[in-house]
Amino acid sequence: MTALILGLLIFLGAHSVRIVAEPWRARTIARIGEGAWKGGYSVLSAVGLALIVWGYGAARQDPVALWAPLTWARHLGGLLTLVAFVLLAAAYVPGNGIKARLHHPMVLGVKVWALAHLLANHTLADLLLFGGFLLWAVLDFRAARRRDVANGTRYPAGSLAGTGIAVVAGMAAWAFFAFWAHAAWFGVRPFG
Repeated sequence: MTALILGLLIFLGAHSVRIVAEPWRARTIARIGEGAWKGGYSVLSAVGLALIVWGYGAARQDPVALWAPLTWARHLGGLLTLVAFVLLAAAYVPGNGIKARLHHPMVLGVKVWALAHLLANHTLADLLLFGGFLLWAVLDFRAARRRDVANGTRYPAGSLAGTGIAVVAGMAAWAFFAFWAHAAWFGVRPFG
């Protein structure tokens, strides 16, 4: 469990600098340069992610159950992950109405993904992993919205075509993940 916790602290810590220390971040980038900042950020993120994967895998070998699994929660989790994938796609498809309306669909997608996995799983490692990501996403979304207000950020209106592409791309990615990749990569069949 130590590797999982350390990985979460490193990964989410690196991703939290804009939440807790935006002025320090700006000064540091100005001093060392954007390339050096992104390089260090990438290294920390990779180390944190590797520790999360390793630590979570190890914790799954000796799980600490916190409550009894709920069948209905797995089904709701599957539906919520569909929403999360559409939000993730909306972060990258230009000119879609989802991003125009919600402004930060990737962070919202992380929120929904984490909540879905908290509902569907029941161990201490699940609570640490998905609860950590959910807490981070709530705080990050709030900070991003405050930055938007402070900077007067305006998001362009989305088109029906862009929104449709985001929805279809998200649904296709969800289907690939739900019916093949999740089992192949993580050893768990969400619907099996």
